[in-house]
Amino acid sequence: GWVVAGAVVGTPLAAAAVLMAAYLAFATVPPVPVPPENPITEQKRVLGKILFWDEQLSTSGTVSCGTCHTPTRGFTDNRLARNPGNDGVLNTPDDVHGSPGVLSSDLVNDYLRDPVFGVGPQITDRSANAVVNAAFAPELFWDGRARGRFNDPQTGAIAINAGGALENQAIEPITSTVEMAHAGLNWAMVTERLDQARPLDLATDLPADIAAVLTPETSYPDLFAAAFGDGEITARRIAFAIATYERTLIADQTPFDRFSAGETAALTALQAQGLQAMQQSNCRVCHQGDLFTDQSFRNVGLRPIAEDNGRQGVTNNLQDRGKFKVPSLRNVGLKRTFMHNGQFTTLTDVIRFYARAPGAAPQFPDNRDPVMQQINVPPQAANAIQAFLQDGLTDQRVLTAQFPFDKPVQYTERSAAHVALLPGGNAGTGGFLPRIFVASPPMVGNRDFRIGLDAAMGGATARLAVSTSPPIGGRIDPTTVFQPESANGVGAGLGLATYHWHLRPETFAEGQVLFVQWVVADPAAVGGEAWSNVARLTFFCGLSGCPSPCPGDRDGDRDTDSDDVALFFTAWEAGDNASDVDGDLDVDSDDVGSFFVSWDTGC
Repeated sequence: GWVVAGAVVGTPLAAAAVLMAAYLAFATVPPVPVPPENPITEQKRVLGKILFWDEQLSTSGTVSCGTCHTPTRGFTDNRLARNPGNDGVLNTPDDVHGSPGVLSSDLVNDYLRDPVFGVGPQITDRSANAVVNAAFAPELFWDGRARGRFNDPQTGAIAINAGGALENQAIEPITSTVEMAHAGLNWAMVTERLDQARPLDLATDLPADIAAVLTPETSYPDLFAAAFGDGEITARRIAFAIATYERTLIADQTPFDRFSAGETAALTALQAQGLQAMQQSNCRVCHQGDLFTDQSFRNVGLRPIAEDNGRQGVTNNLQDRGKFKVPSLRNVGLKRTFMHNGQFTTLTDVIRFYARAPGAAPQFPDNRDPVMQQINVPPQAANAIQAFLQDGLTDQRVLTAQFPFDKPVQYTERSAAHVALLPGGNAGTGGFLPRIFVASPPMVGNRDFRIGLDAAMGGATARLAVSTSPPIGGRIDPTTVFQPESANGVGAGLGLATYHWHLRPETFAEGQVLFVQWVVADPAAVGGEAWSNVARLTFFCGLSGCPSPCPGDRDGDRDTDSDDVALFFTAWEAGDNASDVDGDLDVDSDDVGSFFVSWDTGC
């Protein structure tokens, strides 16, 4: 028979009935806590949802909050990416499965060579926590650094006295130089970028609630005015809106919830057995109640503390060393990685770890929580526990990305819109073939489209060749060559450069195709020039359509004045492509006339 709370019952379903009665006292998800300073409104929720999924919130145009929080993965990361950990060596025991962020970039958004990741995406040093049901946590992130008091990031004033962990969590990635930002980014820069951006312009297939409020003319100031009474964009308001959206992501429609409400057949016999086994194995000591977490921080002995001291880094308390947040187990069956470092990629491995099964990952004793000695998962219970966790706690609305867990399709998910890299090139000093890379969306109107150069001769002069015709023999016949850049770096293969290209609508059109290739002055190369491979750029219009050309408005403030004249001539005298007003991929006197025609008419 099955033993439940001291009673012996004959079948798994009978056990389920007894367990149901035991859980009814606390099985309803509690009301969502909402700080009085930030009440939930529909306008604020929709704005938060738009911000959460807008890749334009990052300085690369390729990372949104939602990039690392995929609904069908329980709002954790769908991608597997390795951070080599403290030893800097991949595929060793201290590796972390983290989230890819932005390429390292400096204050002016020029690419930098990261000592670990080079010119590839940086990888976070912890796995992404779930956003679903995060509203119930008094402190967020694995180490709990997002606490209840929320101070306005721009003024320092207390904006939420208590209960503002979501607000603190929401804004941190936006200024993180690993996740979404270039070095030195401040909130004035963030708000200016949003003021100039058209909401969700990089996205397609909008959910119904977002589509209902976005027209081609809708601006972010319009959305902020609807949510807050006026169109001012501030860090505080960004945090308030995103947190409001996250407070509506509550997954409380699982088989377990139906079971708790009296539907005894909602759990299969094996799942019911797993729920009982979790209780008997003391898993529920930490994963308590209907939320399946006690919101505590514990050291389970997963890895040596020297790799990551966890909670201690926040509290400076030695007793907190190696402690990490106890996550909720709701939707755990949808996750791709588990634990703070993403060490396990299957629930089987997680259960084996807690069961201390033969061959399982070792446990490290320093400051390990005493509760670990109380956890006893017998081999015969493992399958049942896994069955319960895999499906019994899964909300089908999350699994299928149904409202409120729906989302738009992001630029990074549309491979057809990405820049294509083609073969070609001519090697330079040391046999290094310069490499072109593009990590920006070629969207008409993009103010900071960037083209990178890597593996060139350090200190050499580099130019960007542009052609309307495809390469022949791995080399393009340039229509024009843009201004020299410095291939910063020392020695062969270490040259790195960035070309910034404002994709002005008077120059580029939807579907237009250009081919670009770096040319590096290198005496060791055949012909004295090293050539990179080729990138094919296919320009596209954003969600709201291509912006109307306005060559006279150089500073983007929606008017034409003397500031625009100064900006134009500065760019024109430098031969900058931004002064190519007539769209012929050349900077000459014709552009001056075209500029003043637009400037005089005020667009």
